[in-house]
Amino acid sequence: MAPDRHDTGPRSWPALLLVALLSGCGGGDDSSLQPEPPPPPAPAPTLAVTAVYPALSFSSPVGMLQAPADATRWFVVEQGGLVRVFANDATVTTTSTFIDISGRISGDGEAGLLGLAFHPSFPADPRAYLFYTAPGSPLIVRVSSFVTPDGGQTLDSASETILLSVPKLESNHNGGQLVFGPDGFLYIGIGDGGGSGDQHGSIGNGQSTQTLLGKVLRVDVDANTGGAPYGIPAGNPFAGNALCGIGGTGAPCAEIYAWGLRNPWRFSFDRTGGALWIADVGQGSWEEIDRITAPANLGWRCREGAHVFNSDCGPATDLVDPVAEYDHSLGISVTGGYVYRGNTYTNLRGRYVFGDFGSGRLWSIAADSSGSTISISGGDQSGLSIASFAEGNDGEIYVVDYGGLLYRLTAS
Repeated sequence: MAPDRHDTGPRSWPALLLVALLSGCGGGDDSSLQPEPPPPPAPAPTLAVTAVYPALSFSSPVGMLQAPADATRWFVVEQGGLVRVFANDATVTTTSTFIDISGRISGDGEAGLLGLAFHPSFPADPRAYLFYTAPGSPLIVRVSSFVTPDGGQTLDSASETILLSVPKLESNHNGGQLVFGPDGFLYIGIGDGGGSGDQHGSIGNGQSTQTLLGKVLRVDVDANTGGAPYGIPAGNPFAGNALCGIGGTGAPCAEIYAWGLRNPWRFSFDRTGGALWIADVGQGSWEEIDRITAPANLGWRCREGAHVFNSDCGPATDLVDPVAEYDHSLGISVTGGYVYRGNTYTNLRGRYVFGDFGSGRLWSIAADSSGSTISISGGDQSGLSIASFAEGNDGEIYVVDYGGLLYRLTAS
């Protein structure tokens, strides 16, 4: 994006007083007293990456995170079924296994171990959560909790408690993100079930509220009463209905928070204000970034980005357009990131950072962007297959290369 020119700022109070006095004496045109227009937005900083932990490499990494209130370690999620942990030390040379569930996943294509989230009180609350695809016909998307037996050093693979299992006909569009929101609830992103054009169901899975496919779910893992593995927050749009994740059907699913998604590949909450930013991978033309603060229908399959895709999509109303989109001349698969709230790059603070898995481009947009959908252009080349971003407990942003290496985001 072309940088905007800087404004020199408002006039000083002595200068304004002098103008006012001169205008008053002349008794003429008082146009000089009109307020000046606001300065233009600051130019977008140039983004780049620099290698970190250079002695380490991983097998098809798809996630990286720190545990709550613990900046001494990093955890890396490998698609093949392992979570590896290592010391947050630039000279670190070894990792250890945090948990290994490689024997219980289906890992072809986009499937596998895709997400990890720690309970906000971990390790005092010993639970952590994994999102993975289990073998079956059809394939099973599964979210389970595991507990640490040793104060957070490892997870016990034999301690699995299944929260939800969702059958799907295709191996792609699994979603995979798990995040605890600022409200303490667990948010789960699941793709539309795969294939092309959201072809399953009369109106597609994205628009059907009777399936968990094509959704961001919100559940309360601390309200598992009545034998259910989770409760439903009162603010969910279909709260009071059956839990579809444990077999309920025939009515809108209580777990749904946002719907109309194709394949949400990474979402995050802004530390300031709590907005939920979702990157939704497009079909053949458009990649999109969504920002919401309440339950919403984000449009798929009625729309791809802000554009009509399939009008045969049911009684969809009040579709929320993306805050930003880009076409496939710039990339083919968006990867969601974070609103930067760190202290190293002041020119990046308050901007949402995201990238593209296929082209390796990086972008940032102002987190307070409003109005019509932003048409993204340009981008800074990273040279990576951007599988995921990571946010340190200090607010700094990292980039996970699917090829196996880890990088830190820089801005200039």
